[in-house]
Amino acid sequence: MTALIEERLREVADRYPRREAAVLPSLYIAQEVYGWLSHEAIKMVSDSLNLPDAFVRGVATFYYMYRNKPMGRHLIQLCTNVSCMLFGGERIVEILKERYNLEPGGTSPDGRFSLIIMECIGACDMAPAMLVGKDLHGGLNEKNIFEILDRYE
Repeated sequence: MTALIEERLREVADRYPRREAAVLPSLYIAQEVYGWLSHEAIKMVSDSLNLPDAFVRGVATFYYMYRNKPMGRHLIQLCTNVSCMLFGGERIVEILKERYNLEPGGTSPDGRFSLIIMECIGACDMAPAMLVGKDLHGGLNEKNIFEILDRYE
């Protein structure tokens, strides 16, 4: 598996004139494979790009889209921008706390979900909205939030 990841990282690096430009997509590959960016995953990226570990770690910790700790099987990214809050986003956060014991930035005790509060996911017309993995869900309310999340085991 390591050889396959290294090959993917080389392919990405070869698309860019400078290795620094390949850091973001390389981190995505590592996160996709390992589920989060452990010290080992960051080292693999830094070694493959011949860049200092500190540089790669700095990028990985600067952007919120990278996970720097183990996550649940399904990542919920809940929007808390103005539109989503006006249409009940705060209540959705409370529901997730009550039903799944899921705090923002945390993982449910069963390891099923992790919750990240996002400033905006670009779905204001569907407020309140969330991403579960890559799936966009909008018009969230006290009833459909359970129907949606029940699909994710």
